[in-house]
Amino acid sequence: MEFFKNLGELLKTRSDFFIELLWQHILLSLIAIVIITVVGITTGILISKSKKAASIVIGMTNVLYTIPSIAMFGFFVSITGIGNTTAIIALVIYGLLPVIRNTYVGLIEVDDQILEAAVGMGSTPWQLLSKIQFPLALPVIIAGIRNMVVMTIALAGIASFIGAGGLGVAIWRGITTNFGEMTVAGSLLVALLAFVADGLLGIIEKRLLRRTK
Repeated sequence: MEFFKNLGELLKTRSDFFIELLWQHILLSLIAIVIITVVGITTGILISKSKKAASIVIGMTNVLYTIPSIAMFGFFVSITGIGNTTAIIALVIYGLLPVIRNTYVGLIEVDDQILEAAVGMGSTPWQLLSKIQFPLALPVIIAGIRNMVVMTIALAGIASFIGAGGLGVAIWRGITTNFGEMTVAGSLLVALLAFVADGLLGIIEKRLLRRTK
C-alpha cells in the first residue's frame, strides 16, 4: 500500500513533468503513426497487384520485424544520431508490417465475382479500388492499424534510450536511479495512452463501417 501511496503522490507532485513527457510521447508516436499509415496502405495497395512483389515485400518486413527493438534503435543511432529522428525511423520500420499485410490481405480477399460484376458494369481500376475493394477491405485494414498504433505507442517508450523524449524518459530515469515509483508511473501512462488510442480507433472503426454498409 505504501508503494501505491507514493506512486499517487509522485503523479500529483510531478504532474507538470509527466504531462510534458506525455505530450512528447503523443507527438513522437503520432508522427510515426501517420507515416506508417500512409506508406503501409500505399504499399499494400501496390503489392496487391502482384503476388511476387507481395511475397518479397512482406518477407522483407517480416525479417525486419524479428530484429530486437534495442538493436534496431542502436543501428540507426550510428547513421542518423541520437534523438527523435532516429526514433521515428525505427518506429516506422517496426510498424509497417501489420498495415502492409492487412491492407494486402484485405484487398486480395474481396470476392472475385463482385469485382467481375463491377468490371462488367464499366468500372475503372480506380473506381474498383476506391468504391469496392477498399471499403470491403476496411475492417481488415483498420484491425492492422489498431495493432500498429498500440505497438508504436508501446515501443516509443524505448525512444528515451537513444535521446528522444516521451514517457520513456520517466521509465529510464526510474530504472537508473532505482526509483520504482517513477518507472511504474511512466509505464502506466504509456499503457493508458495505448488503451485510450485503441478505444478511440474502435469508435472511429464503428462509424466508418456504418458508412460503408
